[in-house]
Amino acid sequence: MEDVVNPNLHSWSVEGSTTNPFSPMQEPEVESGHDKEHTVTPNENTSTQNQTESERERNNETVEDEVQLKRKRQKTSKVWNDMTVITLSNGTKKAQCNHCKTKLAYVDSGATSSFKRHLSSCIPHKEWQKNQKLLNFQPVDSDVESVEPLITLNGKYDANKMREATANWILSTEQPFTTVEDDMFVKMMRTGNPLYEKVSRVTTKEDCFNVYNHEKKKLKALTKAASKICLTTDCWKSTHQKIEYMVITAHFIDQNWRLQKRVLSFVHVPPPRTGIDIADGIYKCLQEWEIEHKIFTISVDNAAYNDRALRRLKETFSRVKKLSCGGRLFHIRCCAHILNLLVKDGLAKIEHIIEDVREGIKFINNSEGRRLNFSKAAHQMQIRDRKLMLDVSTRWNSTYDMLFAALKFRDAFPRYAEYEPHFRHLPTDEDWANVESVCEILKVFKVCTNIISGSDYPTANLYLIEVFRVKQTLDKCSLSENDFIRDMVSKMKEKFDKYWGECHLVMAIASVLDPRFKMKLVEFSFPTLYENSEENIKEVKSALYEMYEEYLEMHDTLVREAATNGTGRGRNIVSGSNEGTSLGSGLEAYLEFIKNDDLDRPEKSELDMYLEEGVYREQGEKGISSFSALEWWNVHKLKYRVLSLMARDVLAIPISTVASEATFSAGGRVIDPYRASLGTETVQMLICGGDWIRQLHGVKKKMKKEELPTEILLPEVLMKVRSCIKEDLQMLIELKRHKRARSEPKLV
Repeated sequence: MEDVVNPNLHSWSVEGSTTNPFSPMQEPEVESGHDKEHTVTPNENTSTQNQTESERERNNETVEDEVQLKRKRQKTSKVWNDMTVITLSNGTKKAQCNHCKTKLAYVDSGATSSFKRHLSSCIPHKEWQKNQKLLNFQPVDSDVESVEPLITLNGKYDANKMREATANWILSTEQPFTTVEDDMFVKMMRTGNPLYEKVSRVTTKEDCFNVYNHEKKKLKALTKAASKICLTTDCWKSTHQKIEYMVITAHFIDQNWRLQKRVLSFVHVPPPRTGIDIADGIYKCLQEWEIEHKIFTISVDNAAYNDRALRRLKETFSRVKKLSCGGRLFHIRCCAHILNLLVKDGLAKIEHIIEDVREGIKFINNSEGRRLNFSKAAHQMQIRDRKLMLDVSTRWNSTYDMLFAALKFRDAFPRYAEYEPHFRHLPTDEDWANVESVCEILKVFKVCTNIISGSDYPTANLYLIEVFRVKQTLDKCSLSENDFIRDMVSKMKEKFDKYWGECHLVMAIASVLDPRFKMKLVEFSFPTLYENSEENIKEVKSALYEMYEEYLEMHDTLVREAATNGTGRGRNIVSGSNEGTSLGSGLEAYLEFIKNDDLDRPEKSELDMYLEEGVYREQGEKGISSFSALEWWNVHKLKYRVLSLMARDVLAIPISTVASEATFSAGGRVIDPYRASLGTETVQMLICGGDWIRQLHGVKKKMKKEELPTEILLPEVLMKVRSCIKEDLQMLIELKRHKRARSEPKLV
């Protein structure tokens, strides 16, 4: 009789035991229900035990050897991520594909070649791999290389990359460090990934500093490659910390001809905040970034300390390097700030009217009953508009929106006063006429402000035509027959002439370098902007050619250096071990000829050829607003090798400090009442690092958290009024129908 090995004997069997200690007890199989109730007698029990012991003794040595040989080792092949070993009903083992459920032959030796061949041709497996790659996406406009997944295909989890991703999230979304210690945050992370390890706020802060330092090195390399860098700067006082900060923002065009904006510094300015302190803070920042020799222009607002700071910096830079056009382009005044000053002078003339309208709207919005009465008055006056606006007194554009909306209800205010005897804020007809005239003027300013401040990256060629429109409106209103309008516009024109009375070279040169305008826009707008327009046009041409000569000289210098280096490399490469051959000498002679040929200047310069050509007219239905001057120069950079470099630097000049002022809104979110104890270095890390990370991943910055005008909507109230009127009309129709039915004679 052959020895029969128990099929339930597991490879984990040890001496003295025939069961698996890591598996649950298994019931012996039975053939019928009668066997379940069979009682084992002592003789049968003894016989069975003796037989088992004899079998164990015969197979003891074999089992001991097989325990070590049959112990299952861990599967390390990657194919087991997609394959599973199953046991069929007949006891045969098969390897089943997790994607297409195909069953393949399985051998105990662990061979996986056939499995790999199957996965290479398995269509569901390929679709699964494609979908897995799509999960690790990047924004469409982002230049960032694809980020490696935290959990790779082999199932390994990288905790360090998770910490880096958390630091990026903290910086880009301006979250407090304590967020990572929140119990629900940890629960959420572990729900998505059970391997997530909780980190402390101290560790997260260190990770954020590491990310900040790493991105700073990358940004240094980016600014080093830039030809010229323009700056905007402004100061801001923290409400919660009671200290002042200065932000410095860099604007430049990279090698791919894209306009870039980066916050370089957000530093604390100790008191007293003088012009010398501002100048020293700016120059210290430039030395830290090693870009003091690349500064082209600096844009600031009209504060007196900024004028003193820019004069000091201009003197400092003049000693270090030659400023373009003798420094006439160095100091740029913020156009948006000048427009705000003009508007404030205009609104000051109707301040009492604005106050009446504002208080009247507050009175109406105080209760539902008052809104209902006002809606009834508006409906009786056949006014279909549904919305009033309550402005923010510190923002003139919201005041314009309030007045513009209130003008539509001008006839409803007197009727509403009949319902509410306590309503005292009632402008006169003359006041409403003045408000209407002011709104017509402010409409032009609002359109101009939206163009200057509404875009994230407005280029310098967009400003001259808008300033011309403002001046044209002021000149037209100064001839008005209304004494009120003439008096108001006269003050606004005085402010305009104070800041824009002299020729603004940056706006003019930038518009000339726009192929849609060239010199035509200067010749068209200067007679309106300036009294001595001919002299100013000559000044623009003189500055334009002077700047072109500077760039031409820089281009020739680079050509000489490149030719010298190229000659040396050619000598080393060609000569090699055969020095003195005719091939080497011939190449050197050719390179010398090319070097001299490149330095020969043509009779007609690139600037002359550019100006002699006609202006560019947009083809198709896109219109003039969709045109990009940067893209045009990028396409034509081979034709205008020198002029394109000049246009690239000029178009990057910011003529407003909106970019720096937008950073202050982020500062207000970072330095909130709960984080007022943050150190100045930590604040700079959070502000600058957040800006860099958002740019890195192509994430748009948060919207400015500012006070918005209050919209007072009246749709529900108007619906109630309309429904009541509709019901009344239906009742009248029914009554008339009944009367008509009664009056008609009945037929017998």
